[in-house]
Amino acid sequence: MEKDENLFGKCPITTAQKVIGGKWTLIILYYLSMETLRFGQLQHKIPMLTQATLTKQLRNLENYGLIVRKVYPEVPPKVEYSLSDIGRKFMPVLDSLTVWGEEYKNYLKSEDFNLKNNN
Repeated sequence: MEKDENLFGKCPITTAQKVIGGKWTLIILYYLSMETLRFGQLQHKIPMLTQATLTKQLRNLENYGLIVRKVYPEVPPKVEYSLSDIGRKFMPVLDSLTVWGEEYKNYLKSEDFNLKNNN
């Protein structure tokens, strides 16, 4: 069995779910798709995310190769996060999820949804 099959199995959906399935992964990728950010900037954009959880999520995304962590040789240390090439390839998927999310929000406000759930 190949190394990647040990980690993710043969199913590409399982692979994708493993890589992007973290609770905060999509929102982190969303913000990094717009600009390169420092840790504190990301934390400010997602205030309900704890420092420990953000650290863990960023490490996972870096280990999976979706983001790049760049450390500048300065005092105090400066670290920036950005999307990697493979992370940028995920952006059409994120764009599609954004469109679907808007459509679903509209559906939840629609009469069709209200009729279905009030019967």
